[in-house]
Amino acid sequence: MSSTLTPTTCPNCGAAASGHFCATCGTPLTGARCVGCGSALTPGAKFCHRCGTAVGAASAGGTTTAGATRPVAASGAGGAPPAAARAHGDWLPWGVAAIALLAVVALVAGQNFRAQRGGSLDGPSNAFPQAGLDDRGAAMASPGGANAPFAGAAGGATTGAGPGGRAPDITSLSPEERAARLFDRVMRYDEQGKRDSLLIFAPMAIGAYEMIESLDADQRYDLGRIGEVSGNYTVAKAQADTILRAQPNHLLALSLAARMSPDPAVAREYQRKLVAAAPAELAKQLPEYARHRADITRALSQARSSK
Repeated sequence: MSSTLTPTTCPNCGAAASGHFCATCGTPLTGARCVGCGSALTPGAKFCHRCGTAVGAASAGGTTTAGATRPVAASGAGGAPPAAARAHGDWLPWGVAAIALLAVVALVAGQNFRAQRGGSLDGPSNAFPQAGLDDRGAAMASPGGANAPFAGAAGGATTGAGPGGRAPDITSLSPEERAARLFDRVMRYDEQGKRDSLLIFAPMAIGAYEMIESLDADQRYDLGRIGEVSGNYTVAKAQADTILRAQPNHLLALSLAARMSPDPAVAREYQRKLVAAAPAELAKQLPEYARHRADITRALSQARSSK
């Protein structure tokens, strides 16, 4: 919508002018308003009488009091964007592509690392053995089963899976059940050569056995085996000694003590006792002897061959 502009004379430069500002020097004419507070400007004034804003100052949107729009940023020749803007636009797609490529490389490298023998780490969801994978007795059903050297999961009852084949809820397990499951997992990692995973779960398994109020000889031997395969020989020797104090002829404790003894002469003495005690001890048919029959068989074979 247009309005009629009355010609007048600029009070500053004397040039003929019309509208709200002088087209020659920018001095405000009748009807001009301050961009700072919106008050009417006195014709010829250089500053607003109300807020002090200079006549000709740019507003926040880049518009001056003369009504002319100032460019916020200079453009290059022919209306092209400035050099800095062009440079930013040039590297941005390449930067995004490089980040995506690095993510793919990291993913592939991680998969290859987990696939290597001895380099497979289980995730938190597998913190406890899963049904059908780590149940006791699994080693008996596998090739070699009970004859596998030092098979850690030989014999014993299985915990089984929940309804529909799902793994049971570990929160409902007793301390004894949790310890047994972790023992099975550590022994499985030892058999598979997954040393890194074994060293992660071994402290968890030891802690689980420490939560049991009173350990029997079977549980102490399991704890000793965890110490043995994880390199915690102090734990392994302590369990063997504790069992032997109560049961001096316990076959599993004698075999563990022989392996943990740094003195060859002492180790041979434990082996001698093992061979001598074997007939009477095996006749007792202790549950732990049935579970760890492969351990006993191998220990006796080594003891007889070392004479």
